[in-house]
Amino acid sequence: MWDRLALILLIIGGINWGLVGIFQLDLVAWAFGGAGSLIARAVYILVAISAVWCISLLFRRSDELAYDAANNR
Repeated sequence: MWDRLALILLIIGGINWGLVGIFQLDLVAWAFGGAGSLIARAVYILVAISAVWCISLLFRRSDELAYDAANNR
């Protein structure tokens, strides 16, 4: 469950950075009242924590990942 949540947040973050790079539009900041707003900052922090969490995916054995996927973890 945590792996999927982290991946979803990273996808949101990646799409946001793509929009920033292509259109100079920070969708998170736009949606929540500016990059300095408390909610936008919380989203940025959650995306960063997700990125750190997903680093662990690089070091897990493939059989552990398959077991987690099969058991909906």
